[in-house]
Amino acid sequence: MWSILRALQKINKAKRLEGEAVMSAPPFFQSAGRGDLKFWGEDDGPTVVVWESLSESEQEQWSKKMGKSKDWVGWCRSRKKDEEQRPFEDDGKEIFSNRSKQAKPNVGENTDKKGGKGHSVRWKAWWRQGNIKCAVSEEYASCWVHQDCHGADEQKAALKKAARVSGGKDECQVRLKGRERDYWMGTEIGTGMLGGYGFQGQVTAGDGSDKQGKMGVGYIIT
Repeated sequence: MWSILRALQKINKAKRLEGEAVMSAPPFFQSAGRGDLKFWGEDDGPTVVVWESLSESEQEQWSKKMGKSKDWVGWCRSRKKDEEQRPFEDDGKEIFSNRSKQAKPNVGENTDKKGGKGHSVRWKAWWRQGNIKCAVSEEYASCWVHQDCHGADEQKAALKKAARVSGGKDECQVRLKGRERDYWMGTEIGTGMLGGYGFQGQVTAGDGSDKQGKMGVGYIIT
């Protein structure tokens, strides 16, 4: 979820995202990629790592690189007691996990199989359907940083809030300033197909549709 990645980014003022896919990597990072594959930008600077989205070889490659840096934040599945320790745990510390002392869910609120609130995740291959709907993960998640990193309480609180949103849809906030402008202007509404963003006129009506799992959108502009 972008809301979680935004919260992770604030912990170390990250410029780079390591992991995800070119279709799902959010535009608010100065650079993004995985392993030897560069999505955009330069491969340097404080980094947010989405551990499970990397292949084993990419995890090994990043772990070697990580040893030379303290400017990283890792988002990963919480490790079970009988599982092998991961490389970043040697010099790192866990600053958040949604597995500990969770409150009982409210009536009608989604829960995972263990009865606790899982973090929200997007459906697999969501971009093929044009669907930003989220589901509650069946796994708990953790945030790790280097042991010398000291995250502020408000940053941890923001991550806690973002990670415990149950289901629903991911954020869809149009931002036409700064780094995210190019992303939004490249969407169906922003391009010449509809010209909805930056239109020097008045939008008198709008309409959206969801039919058989497919998203449609339209505007009447005068």
